[in-house]
Amino acid sequence: MAILTQKQILERVQAGNIGFKPNLDEFQIQAHAIDMRLGYTFLLPKSWRLTDKGREAVYIDHYDKNRQDYFDVVELEKGQVFELLPGEYVLASTLESVKIPNDLMAILYPRSSTNRKGLSVDLTGIIDSGYEGQLVTPIRNNTSSQVVKLYPGERFCQIVFERLEEAVEAEKSRYHMKDIVDGFIQIKDGKKKRDLDELHYVSNGKITELKAERKIK
Repeated sequence: MAILTQKQILERVQAGNIGFKPNLDEFQIQAHAIDMRLGYTFLLPKSWRLTDKGREAVYIDHYDKNRQDYFDVVELEKGQVFELLPGEYVLASTLESVKIPNDLMAILYPRSSTNRKGLSVDLTGIIDSGYEGQLVTPIRNNTSSQVVKLYPGERFCQIVFERLEEAVEAEKSRYHMKDIVDGFIQIKDGKKKRDLDELHYVSNGKITELKAERKIK
């Protein structure tokens, strides 16, 4: 694999091979990456919920197929900011949606200026070839006493494109061409059969059976 340079990225953007919505601006273009801007949607992990029994703690079990939503959604308006409290963790959307062609994959990295604010933007893993949509990034305030303001539109991470040895047809993720709230919050309504099969094995401790019954032939 090889990392695309600025010239190669822009050539593909102009040809419609790589896509960004809204369009890129001159501040985002780097030598071998594109800076991504922060969006308006933030997902805050819930610590409790109100039930018939009263106020109950939220216990996180991502393998419970009937689980409740674990996040509150905050949608900011133009001119508003998000104050990230000390030690707080949040999921945030990118402003731009991105389109990845079938002969590339991409990876998100934090910008050094973001780290210097006391924030960590964790790597979100591989962005699959063929993916199209917004990106979701976890952000944590690592300071013990400082509130850090997050401004929609600020550059906070960067995307790097890597060329594959051959084009592939990757399986479309649940976030493909969806609003991040639909893709992330409503997971239980969109799980594919293969995901449910794996969930059954793992949640019931049947790892030996998983390896035996679903091995690659």
